[in-house]
Amino acid sequence: MSKLTAEELQASLAAIRPRLIGFARLQLRSAEAAEDAVQDALLAAMEGSAQFSGASSFQTWVFSILKNKIVDELRRSSRNKADAVAEAALDEMVAGLFNERDHWDEIPAAWGDPHTSLEQKRFWEVLDACLTTLPASPARVFMMREFLDLETAEICKELAISTSNCWVLLHRARIGLRECLGRRWFGELET
Repeated sequence: MSKLTAEELQASLAAIRPRLIGFARLQLRSAEAAEDAVQDALLAAMEGSAQFSGASSFQTWVFSILKNKIVDELRRSSRNKADAVAEAALDEMVAGLFNERDHWDEIPAAWGDPHTSLEQKRFWEVLDACLTTLPASPARVFMMREFLDLETAEICKELAISTSNCWVLLHRARIGLRECLGRRWFGELET
């Protein structure tokens, strides 16, 4: 792959910056922290552009730099009280969905063809909105697993959590997203 000129590099980075910001905000839950992480990633991409081998797309390479910056920030930040309150609310909502035998209290409505939804831009906007309603820890683990394609062991190592805690957080995130998408995208009625 040919090396990018300085102008091409700047144009490429400017083009993907909004997606980087959106992704970082979902992970870090702070506009300021997201901006800092993206700036650090863009700077690292500019400084390291000579090392870009072309083994992946340029965008994927920059997102991997951002992923590392986000993981660094997550390690630095500690869990705050607002996250604990949000997680307690999610736990309460999840508990209300199941009966004493851990079966659905009311079977959720069918969603039709989910693959059709994935092709619609508006769906991704709704999914992003739903992700922002999740508590930080479940959202972060879900994004690392489903968007960054990290294995459970990698997530556990990066966040210093146990495997069982990781699976619990993934479960909470998926249930929370299921409820939110049911209301906002698939038009299920709230009870």
